[in-house]
Amino acid sequence: MSGYLANWRAENDAARVWKGGYRRYDLLKEVTIAIGVVLGLVVLLSVLFSSPDERPSTIAQWSRQMPLDFASTAVAELDGTSGLATYGPPYNHNAEGQIEWFIKLQKWFGVSHPINTAADYVLDPLAAIPGRPDLTRAISTYRAAPAKRRLAWASAYANALAATKPAPRVVRGHIVLAPGGYGPVATLMNSLLALAQSGGLDGALLTSRQFFQTDYTKPLLFLADGSQLDDRAHAEHLLGEQWGMMNETGSYPGQVWLWLYTFWYQIAPFNSSDNSDVLVMTVMSVLSLLFVMVPFLPIVRDIPRWVPIHRLIWRDHYRSAAGAE
Repeated sequence: MSGYLANWRAENDAARVWKGGYRRYDLLKEVTIAIGVVLGLVVLLSVLFSSPDERPSTIAQWSRQMPLDFASTAVAELDGTSGLATYGPPYNHNAEGQIEWFIKLQKWFGVSHPINTAADYVLDPLAAIPGRPDLTRAISTYRAAPAKRRLAWASAYANALAATKPAPRVVRGHIVLAPGGYGPVATLMNSLLALAQSGGLDGALLTSRQFFQTDYTKPLLFLADGSQLDDRAHAEHLLGEQWGMMNETGSYPGQVWLWLYTFWYQIAPFNSSDNSDVLVMTVMSVLSLLFVMVPFLPIVRDIPRWVPIHRLIWRDHYRSAAGAE
Protein backbone atom coordinates (compact mmCIF):
# COMPACT_ATOMS: atom_id res chain seq x y z
CA MET A 1 0.00 0.00 0.00
CA SER A 2 2.81 2.38 0.89
CA GLY A 3 4.51 1.66 -2.43
CA TYR A 4 1.33 2.48 -4.31
CA LEU A 5 1.00 5.83 -2.46
CA ALA A 6 4.63 6.65 -3.20
CA ASN A 7 4.15 6.00 -6.92
CA TRP A 8 0.92 8.02 -6.92
CA ARG A 9 2.64 10.97 -5.27
CA ALA A 10 5.53 10.84 -7.72
CA GLU A 11 3.20 10.77 -10.71
CA ASN A 12 1.09 13.57 -9.23
CA ASP A 13 4.17 15.75 -8.59
CA ALA A 14 5.36 15.17 -12.11
CA ALA A 15 1.97 16.21 -13.46
CA ARG A 16 2.22 19.46 -11.58
CA VAL A 17 5.51 20.48 -13.21
CA TRP A 18 4.98 23.56 -15.39
CA LYS A 19 6.03 22.84 -18.95
CA GLY A 20 5.10 26.19 -20.45
CA GLY A 21 7.15 29.33 -20.87
CA TYR A 22 8.45 31.61 -18.12
CA ARG A 23 8.41 35.38 -17.91
CA ARG A 24 10.23 37.55 -15.39
CA TYR A 25 7.79 39.47 -13.17
CA ASP A 26 8.51 41.79 -10.25
CA LEU A 27 5.32 41.97 -8.17
CA LEU A 28 6.73 44.49 -5.67
CA LYS A 29 7.78 46.81 -8.47
CA GLU A 30 4.36 46.63 -10.13
CA VAL A 31 2.53 47.34 -6.86
CA THR A 32 4.79 50.31 -6.09
CA ILE A 33 4.24 51.83 -9.53
CA ALA A 34 0.47 51.28 -9.34
CA ILE A 35 0.21 52.92 -5.90
CA GLY A 36 2.36 55.85 -7.02
CA VAL A 37 0.30 56.47 -10.16
CA VAL A 38 -3.04 56.26 -8.32
CA LEU A 39 -1.81 58.51 -5.50
CA GLY A 40 -0.55 61.09 -8.01
CA LEU A 41 -3.87 61.09 -9.86
CA VAL A 42 -5.83 61.46 -6.62
CA VAL A 43 -3.76 64.45 -5.51
CA LEU A 44 -3.88 66.09 -8.96
CA LEU A 45 -7.62 65.65 -9.42
CA SER A 46 -8.29 66.83 -5.85
CA VAL A 47 -6.37 70.05 -6.52
CA LEU A 48 -8.02 70.63 -9.89
CA PHE A 49 -11.63 69.87 -8.97
CA SER A 50 -11.71 70.53 -5.21
CA SER A 51 -14.57 69.04 -3.17
CA PRO A 52 -18.10 68.63 -4.59
CA ASP A 53 -19.66 69.02 -1.14
CA GLU A 54 -22.45 71.57 -0.92
CA ARG A 55 -23.41 73.56 2.14
CA PRO A 56 -25.87 71.58 4.29
CA SER A 57 -29.52 72.50 4.49
CA THR A 58 -30.63 73.66 7.91
CA ILE A 59 -34.00 74.27 9.50
CA ALA A 60 -33.00 77.89 10.09
CA GLN A 61 -32.27 78.35 6.39
CA TRP A 62 -35.50 76.61 5.42
CA SER A 63 -37.67 78.69 7.80
CA ARG A 64 -36.15 81.95 6.55
CA GLN A 65 -36.41 81.17 2.85
CA MET A 66 -39.73 79.28 2.88
CA PRO A 67 -41.59 80.28 6.09
CA LEU A 68 -45.03 79.19 4.86
CA ASP A 69 -43.75 75.79 3.76
CA PHE A 70 -42.08 75.45 7.14
CA ALA A 71 -45.34 76.25 8.93
CA SER A 72 -47.32 73.83 6.74
CA THR A 73 -44.87 71.06 7.56
CA ALA A 74 -44.84 71.91 11.27
CA VAL A 75 -48.63 71.84 11.56
CA ALA A 76 -48.69 68.47 9.77
CA GLU A 77 -46.20 67.18 12.34
CA LEU A 78 -48.42 68.60 15.07
CA ASP A 79 -51.64 66.91 13.92
CA GLY A 80 -49.97 63.63 12.92
CA THR A 81 -50.67 63.80 9.17
CA SER A 82 -47.09 64.26 7.88
CA GLY A 83 -45.16 61.63 6.00
CA LEU A 84 -43.01 60.90 9.03
CA ALA A 85 -45.97 60.71 11.44
CA THR A 86 -47.65 58.08 9.25
CA TYR A 87 -44.46 56.25 8.21
CA GLY A 88 -44.38 53.42 10.72
CA PRO A 89 -41.25 51.61 11.94
CA PRO A 90 -38.52 52.41 12.82
CA TYR A 91 -40.04 55.73 13.99
CA ASN A 92 -43.56 54.88 15.17
CA HIS A 93 -46.33 52.26 15.14
CA ASN A 94 -48.69 54.18 12.87
CA ALA A 95 -48.19 51.90 9.85
CA GLU A 96 -46.73 48.50 8.97
CA GLY A 97 -44.24 49.92 6.49
CA GLN A 98 -43.32 48.45 3.14
CA ILE A 99 -44.50 44.90 2.52
CA GLU A 100 -43.70 42.36 -0.18
CA TRP A 101 -45.44 38.98 0.10
CA PHE A 102 -44.50 37.83 3.62
CA ILE A 103 -41.52 40.20 3.88
CA LYS A 104 -42.24 42.95 6.44
CA LEU A 105 -38.77 44.21 7.26
CA GLN A 106 -39.86 47.42 8.97
CA LYS A 107 -42.35 45.63 11.19
CA TRP A 108 -39.91 42.81 12.00
CA PHE A 109 -37.19 45.19 13.18
CA GLY A 110 -39.69 47.32 15.10
CA VAL A 111 -39.45 50.89 16.36
CA SER A 112 -35.76 51.41 17.06
CA HIS A 113 -35.72 55.22 16.80
CA PRO A 114 -39.03 56.43 18.29
CA ILE A 115 -40.20 59.86 17.20
CA ASN A 116 -43.37 61.61 18.37
CA THR A 117 -43.69 64.32 15.75
CA ALA A 118 -46.02 66.60 17.74
CA ALA A 119 -43.88 66.50 20.88
CA ASP A 120 -40.42 66.29 19.32
CA TYR A 121 -40.84 68.94 16.61
CA VAL A 122 -43.31 71.39 18.13
CA LEU A 123 -44.40 71.10 21.77
CA ASP A 124 -41.17 70.12 23.53
CA PRO A 125 -38.91 72.69 21.80
CA LEU A 126 -41.47 75.41 22.50
CA ALA A 127 -41.87 74.34 26.14
CA ALA A 128 -38.13 74.94 26.64
CA ILE A 129 -38.45 78.65 25.77
CA PRO A 130 -38.34 80.71 29.00
CA GLY A 131 -40.18 83.92 29.79
CA ARG A 132 -43.18 83.38 27.52
CA PRO A 133 -46.35 83.04 29.63
CA ASP A 134 -48.57 83.36 26.53
CA LEU A 135 -46.73 80.46 24.90
CA THR A 136 -46.92 78.39 28.07
CA ARG A 137 -50.70 78.92 28.17
CA ALA A 138 -51.01 77.98 24.49
CA ILE A 139 -49.08 74.73 25.02
CA SER A 140 -51.16 73.86 28.11
CA THR A 141 -54.41 74.61 26.26
CA TYR A 142 -53.41 72.48 23.32
CA ARG A 143 -52.29 69.53 25.43
CA ALA A 144 -55.41 69.63 27.62
CA ALA A 145 -57.84 69.70 24.70
CA PRO A 146 -59.49 66.50 23.39
CA ALA A 147 -57.88 64.92 20.32
CA LYS A 148 -60.84 65.90 18.13
CA ARG A 149 -60.52 69.55 19.12
CA ARG A 150 -56.74 69.58 18.55
CA LEU A 151 -57.25 68.10 15.10
CA ALA A 152 -59.89 70.73 14.25
CA TRP A 153 -57.56 73.57 15.25
CA ALA A 154 -54.64 72.17 13.24
CA SER A 155 -56.82 71.41 10.19
CA ALA A 156 -58.25 74.93 10.18
CA TYR A 157 -54.74 76.39 10.36
CA ALA A 158 -53.44 74.08 7.58
CA ASN A 159 -56.39 74.99 5.32
CA ALA A 160 -55.76 78.71 5.91
CA LEU A 161 -52.09 78.25 4.95
CA ALA A 162 -53.14 76.54 1.72
CA ALA A 163 -55.78 79.14 0.84
CA THR A 164 -55.29 81.49 -2.09
CA LYS A 165 -57.92 84.09 -1.12
CA PRO A 166 -56.87 85.61 1.15
CA ALA A 167 -53.35 84.31 0.72
CA PRO A 168 -51.27 83.89 3.87
CA ARG A 169 -48.50 86.43 4.44
CA VAL A 170 -45.45 86.73 6.65
CA VAL A 171 -45.10 90.14 8.31
CA ARG A 172 -42.11 90.78 10.59
CA GLY A 173 -41.67 87.09 11.24
CA HIS A 174 -45.36 86.45 11.97
CA ILE A 175 -47.71 84.46 9.75
CA VAL A 176 -50.85 86.46 9.00
CA LEU A 177 -53.94 84.44 8.11
CA ALA A 178 -57.62 85.15 7.68
CA PRO A 179 -59.53 84.99 10.99
CA GLY A 180 -60.45 81.43 11.90
CA GLY A 181 -60.82 78.86 14.62
CA TYR A 182 -57.13 78.10 15.09
CA GLY A 183 -57.17 78.00 18.87
CA PRO A 184 -53.64 78.04 20.31
CA VAL A 185 -52.13 76.67 17.08
CA ALA A 186 -51.50 80.15 15.64
CA THR A 187 -49.43 81.08 18.70
CA LEU A 188 -47.56 77.76 18.54
CA MET A 189 -46.69 78.13 14.86
CA ASN A 190 -45.54 81.76 15.10
CA SER A 191 -43.39 80.92 18.11
CA LEU A 192 -41.93 77.87 16.37
CA LEU A 193 -41.15 79.95 13.27
CA ALA A 194 -39.29 82.51 15.39
CA LEU A 195 -37.37 79.73 17.15
CA ALA A 196 -36.45 78.10 13.84
CA GLN A 197 -35.31 81.35 12.21
CA SER A 198 -33.05 82.06 15.18
CA GLY A 199 -31.36 78.66 14.74
CA GLY A 200 -32.66 77.41 18.07
CA LEU A 201 -34.76 74.60 16.61
CA ASP A 202 -31.72 73.09 14.88
CA GLY A 203 -29.98 72.86 18.24
CA ALA A 204 -33.07 71.59 20.06
CA LEU A 205 -33.49 68.69 17.63
CA LEU A 206 -29.85 67.63 18.02
CA THR A 207 -30.13 67.27 21.78
CA SER A 208 -29.91 63.63 22.84
CA ARG A 209 -28.63 61.46 25.67
CA GLN A 210 -25.38 60.81 23.84
CA PHE A 211 -22.21 62.69 24.81
CA PHE A 212 -21.50 63.66 21.19
CA GLN A 213 -24.49 65.35 19.55
CA THR A 214 -24.01 63.89 16.07
CA ASP A 215 -27.39 62.25 15.47
CA TYR A 216 -29.02 64.30 12.71
CA THR A 217 -31.97 61.94 12.25
CA LYS A 218 -34.64 64.28 13.66
CA PRO A 219 -33.72 67.47 11.76
CA LEU A 220 -33.19 65.54 8.53
CA LEU A 221 -36.57 63.83 8.77
CA PHE A 222 -38.23 67.17 9.52
CA LEU A 223 -36.56 68.72 6.47
CA ALA A 224 -37.58 65.73 4.36
CA ASP A 225 -41.27 66.36 5.14
CA GLY A 226 -40.94 69.88 3.72
CA SER A 227 -40.21 71.06 0.18
CA GLN A 228 -36.75 72.62 0.43
CA LEU A 229 -34.74 69.41 0.69
CA ASP A 230 -36.70 67.86 -2.18
CA ASP A 231 -36.19 70.98 -4.30
CA ARG A 232 -32.44 70.92 -3.68
CA ALA A 233 -32.24 67.22 -4.49
CA HIS A 234 -34.18 67.76 -7.72
CA ALA A 235 -31.86 70.59 -8.77
CA GLU A 236 -28.82 68.39 -8.13
CA HIS A 237 -30.36 65.35 -9.89
CA LEU A 238 -30.33 63.31 -6.71
CA LEU A 239 -33.92 62.04 -6.68
CA GLY A 240 -34.67 58.38 -7.15
CA GLU A 241 -36.30 58.92 -10.56
CA GLN A 242 -33.18 60.86 -11.65
CA TRP A 243 -30.77 57.97 -11.02
CA GLY A 244 -29.85 59.93 -7.90
CA MET A 245 -28.26 57.00 -6.09
CA MET A 246 -25.32 57.06 -8.51
CA ASN A 247 -25.05 60.84 -8.91
CA GLU A 248 -22.98 63.40 -7.02
CA THR A 249 -23.70 67.05 -6.30
CA GLY A 250 -22.40 69.65 -8.72
CA SER A 251 -22.41 67.33 -11.78
CA TYR A 252 -19.48 65.34 -10.45
CA PRO A 253 -19.23 61.63 -11.30
CA GLY A 254 -20.78 59.55 -8.56
CA GLN A 255 -21.18 55.93 -7.58
CA VAL A 256 -21.45 54.43 -11.08
CA TRP A 257 -21.21 50.90 -9.68
CA LEU A 258 -24.69 51.36 -8.20
CA TRP A 259 -26.31 51.54 -11.66
CA LEU A 260 -27.87 48.08 -11.38
CA TYR A 261 -29.49 48.92 -8.05
CA THR A 262 -30.86 52.33 -9.06
CA PHE A 263 -31.91 51.05 -12.49
CA TRP A 264 -34.94 49.29 -11.04
CA TYR A 265 -36.34 52.55 -9.65
CA GLN A 266 -36.68 53.89 -13.21
CA ILE A 267 -39.03 51.20 -14.55
CA ALA A 268 -42.47 49.82 -13.72
CA PRO A 269 -43.71 48.56 -11.35
CA PHE A 270 -40.92 49.84 -9.08
CA ASN A 271 -41.18 53.52 -10.05
CA SER A 272 -44.87 53.70 -9.06
CA SER A 273 -45.03 51.32 -6.10
CA ASP A 274 -45.28 52.35 -2.45
CA ASN A 275 -43.18 49.26 -1.69
CA SER A 276 -40.42 50.08 -4.18
CA ASP A 277 -37.57 49.78 -1.67
CA VAL A 278 -38.44 46.28 -0.52
CA LEU A 279 -39.21 45.23 -4.11
CA VAL A 280 -35.79 46.38 -5.31
CA MET A 281 -34.09 44.74 -2.32
CA THR A 282 -35.84 41.46 -3.16
CA VAL A 283 -34.80 41.60 -6.81
CA MET A 284 -31.18 42.43 -5.94
CA SER A 285 -31.07 39.65 -3.34
CA VAL A 286 -32.27 37.11 -5.92
CA LEU A 287 -29.77 38.36 -8.52
CA SER A 288 -26.93 38.25 -5.98
CA LEU A 289 -27.87 34.71 -4.99
CA LEU A 290 -27.94 33.64 -8.64
CA PHE A 291 -24.50 35.19 -9.16
CA VAL A 292 -23.08 33.24 -6.22
CA MET A 293 -24.72 30.05 -7.50
CA VAL A 294 -23.33 30.35 -11.06
CA PRO A 295 -20.84 27.44 -10.62
CA PHE A 296 -23.71 25.18 -9.56
CA LEU A 297 -26.36 26.10 -12.14
CA PRO A 298 -26.67 23.76 -15.15
CA ILE A 299 -26.38 25.43 -18.57
CA VAL A 300 -25.19 28.71 -17.00
CA ARG A 301 -21.97 27.15 -15.74
CA ASP A 302 -21.34 25.69 -19.23
CA ILE A 303 -21.53 29.01 -21.08
CA PRO A 304 -17.72 29.63 -20.83
CA ARG A 305 -17.13 26.36 -22.67
CA TRP A 306 -19.64 27.25 -25.39
CA VAL A 307 -18.48 30.87 -25.67
CA PRO A 308 -14.73 30.65 -24.97
CA ILE A 309 -13.98 34.35 -24.60
CA HIS A 310 -11.36 33.46 -22.00
CA ARG A 311 -9.23 31.86 -24.71
CA LEU A 312 -9.18 35.17 -26.58
CA ILE A 313 -8.21 37.09 -23.42
CA TRP A 314 -5.45 34.60 -22.54
CA ARG A 315 -4.41 33.96 -26.13
CA ASP A 316 -0.67 34.43 -25.41
CA HIS A 317 -0.80 31.73 -22.76
CA TYR A 318 -2.65 29.26 -24.94
CA ARG A 319 -0.33 30.00 -27.88
CA SER A 320 2.81 29.38 -25.78
CA ALA A 321 1.26 26.27 -24.21
CA ALA A 322 0.46 24.88 -27.65
CA GLY A 323 4.02 25.61 -28.80
CA ALA A 324 5.49 23.81 -25.77
CA GLU A 325 3.55 20.66 -26.65
